[in-house]
Amino acid sequence: MYKLFILLFFAGTVANAQDLTHYVQPMAGTAAATTKSALKHGTGGELFANTIPAVTMPFGMTQWTPQTQMSEKKCLPPYYYRDTLFNGIRGSHWLSGSCTQDYGSVTIMPVTGTLKTTDYSVRFKHTDEKSTPYGYRINLREEQVEVAVTSTPRCGLMQFKMNKADSLYLLITPNSDYHEGFIKIDAEKGEIYGYNPVHRIYQGWGKQAGFSGYFVIRFEKGIDSKGTFAMSQIFSTDSIGNQPGIGAYVGFKMDKGEHFTIRIGTSFTGIEGARKNLSEEAETIDFVTAFANCKSVWQKTLSQIKVETDNERDKQIFYTSYYHAMQQPRLFNDVDGLYPMFSSDYQNSTLTKGNYYDDFSMWDIYRAQIPLFEILNPPLINNLVQSLILKGKQGGWMPIFPCWNSYTSEMIGDHPTSVISSAYLKGIRNYNVKEAYEILRHNAFNTPASKTDYVEGKGRRALESYLKYHYIPLEDSVKDAFHKQEQVSRTLEYAYDDYALAQFAKGMEKTTDYQLLITRAGYYANVFDKKTGMVRGRHADGSWITPYHPDERESYITEGTARQYTFYVPHDVSGLSSLMGGPRKLESSLDSLFIKKEYWHGNEPGHQIPFMYNYTAAPWKTQAQVRKILSEEYSNGPGGLGGNDDAGQMSAWYMFAAMGFYPVNPIAGEYLLSSPIFTHVTVSLPKDKTFEIICHKTSKTAKYIHRAKWNGVLQADNFITYSNIMRGGKLELYLQDTPDKKWGSNPINQPKGMTK
Repeated sequence: MYKLFILLFFAGTVANAQDLTHYVQPMAGTAAATTKSALKHGTGGELFANTIPAVTMPFGMTQWTPQTQMSEKKCLPPYYYRDTLFNGIRGSHWLSGSCTQDYGSVTIMPVTGTLKTTDYSVRFKHTDEKSTPYGYRINLREEQVEVAVTSTPRCGLMQFKMNKADSLYLLITPNSDYHEGFIKIDAEKGEIYGYNPVHRIYQGWGKQAGFSGYFVIRFEKGIDSKGTFAMSQIFSTDSIGNQPGIGAYVGFKMDKGEHFTIRIGTSFTGIEGARKNLSEEAETIDFVTAFANCKSVWQKTLSQIKVETDNERDKQIFYTSYYHAMQQPRLFNDVDGLYPMFSSDYQNSTLTKGNYYDDFSMWDIYRAQIPLFEILNPPLINNLVQSLILKGKQGGWMPIFPCWNSYTSEMIGDHPTSVISSAYLKGIRNYNVKEAYEILRHNAFNTPASKTDYVEGKGRRALESYLKYHYIPLEDSVKDAFHKQEQVSRTLEYAYDDYALAQFAKGMEKTTDYQLLITRAGYYANVFDKKTGMVRGRHADGSWITPYHPDERESYITEGTARQYTFYVPHDVSGLSSLMGGPRKLESSLDSLFIKKEYWHGNEPGHQIPFMYNYTAAPWKTQAQVRKILSEEYSNGPGGLGGNDDAGQMSAWYMFAAMGFYPVNPIAGEYLLSSPIFTHVTVSLPKDKTFEIICHKTSKTAKYIHRAKWNGVLQADNFITYSNIMRGGKLELYLQDTPDKKWGSNPINQPKGMTK
């Protein structure tokens, strides 16, 4: 069996055109960024993509990752490529590519020879590792043991092989930075179980989140010795809890060449939930079968998009991006539908249909990651929307940035509004539509009466100022938020969300709401200073902040500069253009950003900017800039992501851009065209439909569109619609080496946005 396991594990190294999993590089993003804009604009944690080499299923409950960092501390992922010490395999709930924290995790570390409960880390080299989406293997040469892990949706299976005859101890540690948690050994059942309480960050920082990460571990080999520990203290007792550095150990006498498997069930509802998940998903399958199943799922999933090119590097980046785009939102319910209620105190509920998801990096993923799966997997989007509705019902307010099943009010905006409105407008509606609208409307028009509720993260930050002044003045410092101030950025993002909700209201025939909201959608203009041609901080009396530094980070802008944020009007680019003085001025403003090298791809607010030339007389500049970014800001090495991947948003941008289209206005169902880097893209859609993109090039280096056809008919529009894509069809783009300054340049062939 073990020889078969090894054969399967290394099969991915053989270049097989049908095996897309071998293009995925899980180590990508685990080292400091080496891209140009990251080195110019990024600082500290922003220089890391903060992805991990996760073994998991798409959108799975738990990611199994090698651990080189032992804490669950904020902005510290479990694994860094630069590290040289291995200290276990972690069942992780790290938000992929984020600067948040891990939570509810558990780590299993093998130790051979003499039992050690501290200072047990082992030196390793990357040549000792093999990492794929469906399995990770490491040869711990100092310990003379090999470790491998694979995954089911809610469970992990680990296999250990001894390269010498010796004692093998497994250390199981709940990774609580709060010195909490519990673990117990049941030797008769060959089982260890425990939990790690989850704590909030941002609003309510440090408070318990009202649920724990639970685990149940079963061994297929009889235990020879056992005990518990707290740091270096070792006990003969079978359980321990609420102390620093707690864990349990089990020992086995092993022959050279012997191997065995352990199975780990995880859950957020309780020990029994972890047992049920383990029994249903992992108890009756061996490691080889689980390994093959996991690979099969990834192969089938990745095969939904097939790209053709002679450039293997581009395929590696594309399918690695695809893998990263499917880490979160996270499956949160057990196999029987039980899930922890949102923002509650250890209360569970049972789903009547579908699955419940959490860990929405909402400020990031509404831009491209969610729109990607509106195309690829509408039923998943329906589940995500239903999950958001449940959160809003159970907590009383729609959460702004729902992570660790709690309110956070992290970042700015109110972007569940975008996600739910977009789903509704695209016909994804297998949920209570009226209920969804009312919860979003509650956020848009009301502020919690209770100060405690507001401080805890319920409701939009600074909504009262926004409604009073029609922008958020500098005098409102937005104290009750992790991101304080940032008034201009908040104004811009609320205007977009109000536009999104206005379209929802229009569809629901709520005329009064529509008129109120569409007016508010224009509030972005109130922070646009026509004198400078950019957004600018504004006081309550209407005066502009002085001095003005458009290319420096200012307190009224979120994670960027005023010049960069000026272009955040995704719902009304034509209106922004008018404020600037017309399309030519928009074009020159975009030119200025790129000439000054002020475009920062490593953070999300500017992701739509390169495509905005499609609203001017120079769409060819979109084609040039997008190609440049694809070339310079992504690579196939560990440092190849130019900033936090943020639950797959950076990766989803790459996928869209590499295929040649992008949702500048995420809810509009319009995708701005650019030139693909692939010669042929085939997207398998629901209902057995297929969307194809075919490039006809005059040379290998051709990148400028001079003609387009949709299903054989010439298309003058420089965008394509969701409805066309989902009906299936063939988009043909004809590329040449020199810019075609006419194609797509007529305003009649460009998206109109809010301002007609």
